[in-house]
Amino acid sequence: MRITKVDHWLVRMPFTEDILWGSGRRIGTTRLICRIETDAGIIGWGETISLIANVPAVFTDIVAPLAIGYPVADAERFHRHVLGAGFYHHKRAAVMAICALEMAMWDALGKQACLPLYALWGGRWRSDVEAAAYLFTNDPEGLSERLRRFLDLGYTTFKVKIGFDERSDITLAETSRKVIGDHPLRLDVNGAWNPATAKRQLEKLKPFDPAYVEQPLELDDLVGHAALVARSAVPIALDESAYTLSDVGNIVRAQAADVVLLDPHEAGGLWQTIKAAAICEAVGMSVTLHSGAELALSQSAYIHLAASLPNMSIAIDTERAYLGGDISPNAPILKDGRFQVPEGPGLGVEVDLERLEQYRVDRIAGAYLDAERDDWFPTKPAY
Repeated sequence: MRITKVDHWLVRMPFTEDILWGSGRRIGTTRLICRIETDAGIIGWGETISLIANVPAVFTDIVAPLAIGYPVADAERFHRHVLGAGFYHHKRAAVMAICALEMAMWDALGKQACLPLYALWGGRWRSDVEAAAYLFTNDPEGLSERLRRFLDLGYTTFKVKIGFDERSDITLAETSRKVIGDHPLRLDVNGAWNPATAKRQLEKLKPFDPAYVEQPLELDDLVGHAALVARSAVPIALDESAYTLSDVGNIVRAQAADVVLLDPHEAGGLWQTIKAAAICEAVGMSVTLHSGAELALSQSAYIHLAASLPNMSIAIDTERAYLGGDISPNAPILKDGRFQVPEGPGLGVEVDLERLEQYRVDRIAGAYLDAERDDWFPTKPAY
């Protein structure tokens, strides 16, 4: 079964509220959706996050043209073909564009086999998938209210953005612990700390027993992260440092993390994510999934990954609670902080073409910067 046609849409799903983080303000999520047609008459769908303009550009100029004539089963070869078309030394510029097409290949292959994706990846290891409530605010009172709302909805793991400034790091952690009790608490810095600040802040945060502190240092500083892992009682997780398969290999070799957050969009596909998880499994390291506000296609892919990977043993991130809509009539349902595993063939979700057109855009809305703060921009590290 080979690909005969590729179409794509750039869509923006608005959020129900603005999301604040150390790198700016997000008002919605921009996603690239692709559809492949095959010579067997089977349709495959894929999705990726579109943070910056290189994603649709690489998809249009390189990924889509290369896909014509490709066997849908050749996911590994296709990933490497795109890298070989000029992106071997620029992997991070290509991985998100690759993922949309590669996901559509898997969707079509699963439909041809009449099997859900988890069945193609070793079978179902877990029957449902826990999701972490994700909190974005630097206001302690607002944080308390949001945490209680998620508790009432049945969530049992909580992730809170910090990294705004030195004082609020501690205040937000303390507020979170008071509200959620003994539930697991994750704190995400997004690379805002320098090494000296990291030492001090980790010591101050220790009484609040974080499950981990995510990306405390700038993404390239594996040596600094390894030093924190070696001396800190607080576990260290890496996300922005862990895009590609090579990134994950370097993290493991450097002993630079206790937990790794994976993301198929940032890895260049679902198969690359499976391989990265296996690297971590070999050294006893747990993995989870980073969230960029996935719509139905990517959310389903996440659930299939989490259902089949044994060491994806902690709750996956999700921003699903902030989405103002979706492109699918049967998007995965999040209930009591857990996703059920789709059982239909391939991704197991459908796409509504009218909704694709409803949310279609021709440009990417800012995920970085902040329209409400003139002349402000994020720096890494910030303090």
